[in-house]
Amino acid sequence: MAVTELTSPLAPTLPDGAATAGHDSWRDRRRARRAEHRSMARLTLGTSRAARWGAIVALVVLAVVWLVPFLWAIDTSFKSETDAASSASWFPAAGFTVQAYREVLGHGDVLRWMLNSTVVSVAVTLLTVLISAMAAYAFSRTTFRGRKVLLGLTVAAIMVPGQILIVPLFQQMQAFGLVDTLAGVILPQIVAPVMVFILKGFFDAIPEELLDAARIDGAGPWRLFWTIVVPLSRSILVAVAIFVFIGAWNNFLWPFIVTNDPNLMTLPVGLSTVKNAYGVQYAQTMAAAMVAALPLLVVFMVFQRRIVQGIATTGMGGQ
Repeated sequence: MAVTELTSPLAPTLPDGAATAGHDSWRDRRRARRAEHRSMARLTLGTSRAARWGAIVALVVLAVVWLVPFLWAIDTSFKSETDAASSASWFPAAGFTVQAYREVLGHGDVLRWMLNSTVVSVAVTLLTVLISAMAAYAFSRTTFRGRKVLLGLTVAAIMVPGQILIVPLFQQMQAFGLVDTLAGVILPQIVAPVMVFILKGFFDAIPEELLDAARIDGAGPWRLFWTIVVPLSRSILVAVAIFVFIGAWNNFLWPFIVTNDPNLMTLPVGLSTVKNAYGVQYAQTMAAAMVAALPLLVVFMVFQRRIVQGIATTGMGGQ
């Protein structure tokens, strides 16, 4: 009995060579990524072989210098308090333990503090990037009365230490009734003159011909900003967003001053209030530092390519 193979009319039919099209497309993307990596290496390390090897050696040395204290902190966080206080060895006599993390995470408010830090950092990042980008675009691509004066004030604001503004900012938040609120923590952090200056330098390098072509098609300033400038500046915007997020997450002084309610504290402020009756607890201190640093490490590992790309292409109009 002959068996005939039935093909459903609804079954998808692929043209000749379509089976390998996806593989070829993956190969093309891989080649393009390798070419981009080589281009980034030339931009950051130069074309001279000796200069590149010298830069690599210097970077390795600096990485080791940075990594040793970090590894020591991780090692200490997994020790018992007795070994952390009495032993300088990397391998404790009593063995490694997670007791310090249990003590830190067992504090009932840690997860709330982490949520507060996440809300504050994300809000500060989004508002800072939006406001800084619009201000930089106005300084870079528009002309208006008082533009040079405002730009000069923005540059001058970079040189003002943030600690000097603590008292007037607190008085301002008090007048608005925003003390002990998340809004009071967020709003003073969204003004970042240095980010405006960085983004303006990048926007200045975008070819004016692209904007002129869009103007001929009837695009106004707002459409130019969203459809031309923002897509071309994606790399630097991501880099700025990461730096702002890290700064907002690690900010201790302002949230410490403006909040008293434990339910509104951010993670750095909250962890500083975790005390022990037996004095300094080194293992718990390092475990708390690791808990606070973990989200930043995750963010950096996920977006490290964008950060390097944003720094390497700054001033090149996204090219």
